[in-house]
Amino acid sequence: MTQNKPGTNPENKLFKYYPKDFSEPVVNVIHMDLEFDIYDDHTITDSHLHLESPKNPVKNLTLNAKNLEIQLVECSGHELTYEYDTENNLLNISFEDEIPAGTEFTVQTRTVCRPTANILEGLYYDVTPNGAPPQQITQCQQWGFQRIVPCIDEMTAKCTYTTKIKADGRYTNLISNGDISVPRHDIGNGRVSITYSNEITPMAPYLFFLGAGTYDTFTRESEYPDGKIFSLELLVPPGSSRSEAESALEILADGIMWMYLFTGPEQYHNTGTRQRMHELAKERDRLKFSAGNPDEINRIRTELAELSGTIHPGYQYTGTVYREIGMQNSDFGGMENVGNTTITTNRIMPFSQITDPAYEYLTRVKVHEFYHNLNGSEVTGQSPFEIWLNEAVTVFVEDQYHAFKFGEEYARLQTVIDLLAPGNGTMAYDRGTGSIPIEPDGFNDPNDLITGVTYVKSPEFVRMIETLMGKETFARALDRYHTEYSHGNATGKEWLKVMEDESSLDFSVMAEQWLKQTGYPEIKVSSDYSPEERQLLVKIDQSGQKEKDIWEFPFSITPVGRDSRDLTNITSWVKGRAEEIIINDIDEPEFVSYSRGYGVYGKVFTDTTPEKLILQAKNDSDVTNRFIAFYRLLDLEKMNAIKDPAHEISAGITDLYMELLRDENLIQKTGGLLLTIFESVDDESYAHNYRLMYDIKQKICGAVASRNYDELVGIYDKYSSQISAQTSGSSDPDSMIAGIKPRQVKNVVLTLLSSLDLPKVRDLAKEQFESSTNASDKLTAFACYLNSSAEDRIEIMEKFRADSMSHPVSREAFYAAVAGCSSDDTVKLVRILMNSPDFNIEQANDQRALFGRFAHNKKISLETDSGRKLLSEILKALIPVNEYSSVNILSVFGNLDRMAEEYQKPCVTLLLNALKSADKDTTPAVYNTIRRILIKSPVAVKSYEKSGGAIPVWLEKR
Repeated sequence: MTQNKPGTNPENKLFKYYPKDFSEPVVNVIHMDLEFDIYDDHTITDSHLHLESPKNPVKNLTLNAKNLEIQLVECSGHELTYEYDTENNLLNISFEDEIPAGTEFTVQTRTVCRPTANILEGLYYDVTPNGAPPQQITQCQQWGFQRIVPCIDEMTAKCTYTTKIKADGRYTNLISNGDISVPRHDIGNGRVSITYSNEITPMAPYLFFLGAGTYDTFTRESEYPDGKIFSLELLVPPGSSRSEAESALEILADGIMWMYLFTGPEQYHNTGTRQRMHELAKERDRLKFSAGNPDEINRIRTELAELSGTIHPGYQYTGTVYREIGMQNSDFGGMENVGNTTITTNRIMPFSQITDPAYEYLTRVKVHEFYHNLNGSEVTGQSPFEIWLNEAVTVFVEDQYHAFKFGEEYARLQTVIDLLAPGNGTMAYDRGTGSIPIEPDGFNDPNDLITGVTYVKSPEFVRMIETLMGKETFARALDRYHTEYSHGNATGKEWLKVMEDESSLDFSVMAEQWLKQTGYPEIKVSSDYSPEERQLLVKIDQSGQKEKDIWEFPFSITPVGRDSRDLTNITSWVKGRAEEIIINDIDEPEFVSYSRGYGVYGKVFTDTTPEKLILQAKNDSDVTNRFIAFYRLLDLEKMNAIKDPAHEISAGITDLYMELLRDENLIQKTGGLLLTIFESVDDESYAHNYRLMYDIKQKICGAVASRNYDELVGIYDKYSSQISAQTSGSSDPDSMIAGIKPRQVKNVVLTLLSSLDLPKVRDLAKEQFESSTNASDKLTAFACYLNSSAEDRIEIMEKFRADSMSHPVSREAFYAAVAGCSSDDTVKLVRILMNSPDFNIEQANDQRALFGRFAHNKKISLETDSGRKLLSEILKALIPVNEYSSVNILSVFGNLDRMAEEYQKPCVTLLLNALKSADKDTTPAVYNTIRRILIKSPVAVKSYEKSGGAIPVWLEKR
């Protein structure tokens, strides 16, 4: 955050902060000596902030300080006065005499901060174990550090730290960044002290961590092939399972080893050697941790050391300890802090209650946060406007690891489904009124920048850059970027400059388009083949949300012959609104496969006939485009059903679905992902009629199920038998991964059959629910049963509720399952849960699972009177408690203008009521997000004004 006072925010501004509010600090931050005296309800902080006046004399200095009690401000050798501007959270210091340029000086402060339970920033209370002193941890992204101590809370204020902690001796762990320089020792009155020194990696303030908690601590040695060793620590709630903790550490260690072996400037060289080293390292660790033959361990170490000299490895950790800390209450799934990563406790270990998607997230978040040690910590973005830069490359690498563990086709298809998902998918959000660009014009709170645009769209931008550069060139450039800006800061333009220098390409226009525009290109493609000239002409025409929108992107074209063989493959850099590409000397293709691997973040519409789409869905060697062909066919079928309610689902669709389901080789690659049917169509005139789209999806599922009932039951039984009892209940990483894809297919089939709501299917779902030891199996069966007409469905729900409340992971999953229910009594069921003593509105997991999931159940939350009433009550209660969760809920209003007119006025009314619960100063993100949604929804606002009166003038954009 800028030291300068941010610009004024009159009511017609849509953001609180703009780029002009950020400037270079007038001083350099060298080091901070911190002493925290932690008590149950407050912490006294003594800070020695070591600064330098690099270029000019310093007369005035401004520090960020939020909700602090200021007890002392001094500067040795310099008289000063100070004023605490609580409105703007600034501590303004004036020196009696100027501090000369080039002078080092130290500002000493003593302040008091008071943690809260619902503001999950700065120092706050996490869930406290029984009988323990209050659990206190920090969350400093992006401006949480100023809630702990006066500071220059900017990403450019990177410095080293020494941190002394004094606290109740009953705490099992007192934690901060760096290595222990003074071990824990008694200081009297039941209190202890410990000191950490972080001298290796200067870090930005948002990466600071402080924790005083009660945990079970599990450790594991991490050993690199070259012999370097450091310790892994896992801090989790008391009473945690040792086997689950050891599995969690094994997953982390595997990700660390993968990063060393399979990233870096030459990651595509000597791949066989790297794979061999990975296998050897796993065998070495297996022997180490099972007291295996020492001679064999040493033989493996010798071979690994020899092989290490033949590769250029990727990132190697520089510290002596890397620690993962379970945080039970957080707005985020994980947060990197140098040497200490906090991960939501529900995703830190492979609990027996964890679902398959949650397990995949677990494997991702561990490698994601560890890679932040390099990309984000050693090299940091320049300002919050570069948060995307910290995240885009990190997610890009995380995706590579996910593909390594689960398979390239599966990993990419999962990303594509996340992009296209109509409810909370990235593209749906990006086309909505609440979206902001990757590099926005402004923001109200840094948390505004933690969205799918940052975490999904920006990595897709990086992926397109890699495609144009080539994988090997991109890998070299990325290493060069991390080397040139090591221990410093970089802007997006500087990152792009490195990419351009290494590739000799110019990305300036492309970057401006992708970083500054919301939405994505819609790409219309047609082809024409000339037998006489043996020439294929491909025409490309792109458009966007706004007439002026245009994008540059890589676009691959692969004509496929009659024997399903690729005739050629070219990738063109599309730069214009309309382009033509000619491919000469080619046989006539059976069909053309465009943008393989979903190579461009956008939607491609082709002139491919339904007959050829069927061929492509069956025969394209690119799994992603097989899915897209099926997606297009389903879209055509849904449009037929919309236009003719009596339309009978075609046999071609149900036959194709079954053919894909029967293809065991395909299923081994994709699990149940390829069989995804969305509750939407691409035609925006109908896509946001949520109940209609749900009903049509159910109609398609019912047609597949009724026409193939016996075969589907057989497939269900086959995949059930593939999943052994050991696989279902094991926390072993290989067993967990092996069970995911067949379980997906089994549960897809159960969901299909359940669309018929037959007694025998209800019995099947109930049996799976009652007998399964796997969380995904149990939750799928529960959802099927809850959506059925079974007489005992509420009784089953209450039983499941009682079982689920004993563990936070199962409680979260249970809340989400009920909130996503499609039955007529969903509102009633959600009310029961939100009013129960088990539900805690201050817990972010509870908010996301129950409130967030219900909000995204739009056919109920937006299209029914009772649903809107409940959603209005939720927002009124939640806005004062958690701004971030509230903004996420508001994203469901992103397509108001595309909804049916009958819903527009009541939804606008709901938003105006929510605005009354927001404050432009204390909850600016909520306040301005609602305004932005309404300003960008003129059709809905006009519908409201017909009978509801004029919208206040301050909603208008000036």
